[in-house]
Amino acid sequence: MTVQTTSNLSNSVRAQYVADYLRGAGIARLYDQFASPVGGLSMEQAMQGSSIVIPVLFDLEPTEDTISQTADVTPVVMTDTYVSITPTSRRNAIQWSQTLDIQAYTNYGAERFYKLGQNQMESIDLVAMNACLAGSLVHRAAARASLDAGTSGHRLSDADMEDVQGILASLKVPAFVGEAGASAWAALMHPYPFHDLRESGNVDSVGLYQNQGISLNWELGKLGPFRLIVSADAKTLYGAGIARTAGELSETLATAVSAGDTTTVLGSGTHVDDSIWLNFCDTVETTTTYYPKNEHARYVSGTTTGTITFIGTAPDGGLRFAHSTACTINNADDVFPVVYGGPQSLAKAFVPSVGEFGEVIGPEEGGLLHQFTHIGWKWWGAYARVAENRICRGEYTISFQSS
Repeated sequence: MTVQTTSNLSNSVRAQYVADYLRGAGIARLYDQFASPVGGLSMEQAMQGSSIVIPVLFDLEPTEDTISQTADVTPVVMTDTYVSITPTSRRNAIQWSQTLDIQAYTNYGAERFYKLGQNQMESIDLVAMNACLAGSLVHRAAARASLDAGTSGHRLSDADMEDVQGILASLKVPAFVGEAGASAWAALMHPYPFHDLRESGNVDSVGLYQNQGISLNWELGKLGPFRLIVSADAKTLYGAGIARTAGELSETLATAVSAGDTTTVLGSGTHVDDSIWLNFCDTVETTTTYYPKNEHARYVSGTTTGTITFIGTAPDGGLRFAHSTACTINNADDVFPVVYGGPQSLAKAFVPSVGEFGEVIGPEEGGLLHQFTHIGWKWWGAYARVAENRICRGEYTISFQSS
């Protein structure tokens, strides 16, 4: 008797799983929008070797020479240089037992592939984010550690974006080309600085007297030459600004916490009840080295050295990541980077055989009794700044933390 099983329908099963993976991997990336693929060589050729060399040609100098009637024109030399970027790899994998498949009540089969694709998207976009935010072209009112939410001039405003417009235009940063050939740069930001932008200066006046949708419906997709990209997944530098002058909290954990926890005990919880947000920082981000597991949680209750309760961003309402006792807990002002640039602000490369979204491996069985199954993804590629004059990082505090 011929029996149809998942084994002889493995291609169909895998196709369904890969579709779930791509559904997760296809979630809109943020910092990748500032990158264009490396030009010139084919991607396979470009990725051969330990690094990729991107040639950069200089403009010719303007000339005031006239054409002689007796002598020929003297050619000039075109200057060039190059930028080298080094590809890296990223990967992740999960494994589960056959018993779990037998006993699972949830749609675990499809969801684990979706979560794996989501993890790939976030992990690769972190590579692009690090390239975006490590540039030396910075616009801010003060040094990062001195940025103060209580000072209005340290927050994002339309006047500040006008300054950045002048910087990008003067440095001839390539822009996105839109309808009717109009060009615009992108400005990627978190919803908190977007709030301050909407209520600043001329934007607020336009909302009150000309276009009420800006104030009532938060319709601000474009401001001047900037298309605004607003996402809560944009990078936040938790507790990297100035410490509070009253009610300052700066402690470490008394015990390690696990992902999903909603309570913890601090070494000393002085002023914890003065906090709205608690920053959990494995390392406070004072430089351009970033730590993706830094996070914050909304303070609920608890004082001094007792148990404190909070609400985090994990699916269960707790912390998303585990943190050791070395983790710093503070309530200093957060700093919100805003990335200004165009589609050629970064260069990107990836191995075509593995793909832009990475390659999914599995599901494959393991163990003497095939009692385990594993799946994973892998990616090879790179993001890099082609030149420091193609992308600008603004750094701001927010009015929500001004009290």
